[in-house]
Amino acid sequence: MIQPQRLAAVLGCLVAFDQLTKAWAVSSLSDGHVVHLFWTLQFNLGYNSGIAFSQGKSLGPLAGVLACVAVVFLIRSALASRTKLSAYGLLFIASGALGNVVDRIFRHGGFMRGSVVDFIDFQWFPIFNVADSCITLGAIALLLGLFFESRNQEEVVQHES
Repeated sequence: MIQPQRLAAVLGCLVAFDQLTKAWAVSSLSDGHVVHLFWTLQFNLGYNSGIAFSQGKSLGPLAGVLACVAVVFLIRSALASRTKLSAYGLLFIASGALGNVVDRIFRHGGFMRGSVVDFIDFQWFPIFNVADSCITLGAIALLLGLFFESRNQEEVVQHES
C-alpha cells in the first residue's frame, strides 16, 4: 500500500517536471525552432486542443472535465491498491492526466479551453509530452501489477485446494 505522503510527493514531482518541460518548450521552440536530437527524435512545439493525438478538437473541455474526475478516481485507487506496481501505475496515469488538465485550465483559450503543449516528436508518431509518457508508462506498470497480482492469487488458491 502506498503512503499518502509518498503519493503526493511523486504526483507533485511528475506534474512539476511535465510543466517545466512544457514551459521550456514554449519559451525555446515558439519561434519555430526545432531541436534535432538523434535518429528521428526531435523537439518540435505543437498544441493539442482536442483529445488524444489531436482528435476531436471540439472535445477539449469535455476531456478536461473527464480527466479531473479520472484523477480523483485514480488517486483513490492508487491509495487502495494491493501492490506497489499497480499503485505507481495508477499514480503515473493520474499525474499525466493532471499535467494535461493544467494546460487545459491555464494555457491560452480560457478555462478548460486551453491547448495541451506537445513537443516530443519522432516524426513518424503523433507528437506528445511528458504527461503523455507518464500515462503510457503508468498503463504498462498497472497491467504488469495486475498480472502479478492475479498470478499470486492463483498460487494462493492452488495452495488452499
